[in-house]
Amino acid sequence: MLWTAFLLGFLGSFHCLGMCGPIAMAVSSKDNSKYLANKMLYNFGRAMTYTVLGGMVGLLGFTLALAGIQQWLSIGMGVLILIMAFFYKSSEKLITKSGLFGLVYRLKSSLGYFLKKGGSKAFFASGVLNGLLPCGMVYIALIASLALQDPLQGAIYMFFFGIGTIPMLLAVMLSGKMLSINLRVKINKMLPYFAMFIGILFIVRGLGLGIHYVSPKLQVFDYGAESIEMTMCQ
Repeated sequence: MLWTAFLLGFLGSFHCLGMCGPIAMAVSSKDNSKYLANKMLYNFGRAMTYTVLGGMVGLLGFTLALAGIQQWLSIGMGVLILIMAFFYKSSEKLITKSGLFGLVYRLKSSLGYFLKKGGSKAFFASGVLNGLLPCGMVYIALIASLALQDPLQGAIYMFFFGIGTIPMLLAVMLSGKMLSINLRVKINKMLPYFAMFIGILFIVRGLGLGIHYVSPKLQVFDYGAESIEMTMCQ
């Protein structure tokens, strides 16, 4: 599953260039000796935010799994990813324009403050805040982390998602040039299809078909009069 997180992050970074690209290009350093280091700190800050969020939703998924709905949670989250991917443009607009406008404004104001301040801590803080900006691809990745139903797996999944976003944004930061709109449009058209593929993976995973890694069998744990189904990755 980790390769899907990295690829989702990489492909999603082309989409995120619209919002994060200008911010990434604004990240600079007056000290040339720290030019690359500060840019890496910025990206590491984003990855850390995604990691923490992944751990939080993974813990929520684990709690729901203990309630005995692990199988349906994985299937339900897979269906939700399919819906978001199928109506990608509509869901993106809903996420960015629904009640979060005030939060986005405050986040961007804080980003502007740290970018002007400069320094290693400021670059890292800018990355941390940037990771909180609403983004459809981030939320699809978080839904996948929730479906994993484990805080550690959720955190690792989102960490790999964050690492996947770094190559493209770092290239933009170092070159100071944005990719052509035509290339970004072509790659953005691929995103919903890949998201659908991830959704199908989680649906198959929840079915417990006994397929190694893809859909492991559900093992039932007995706790007195109750039993809990847990997916066992062999």
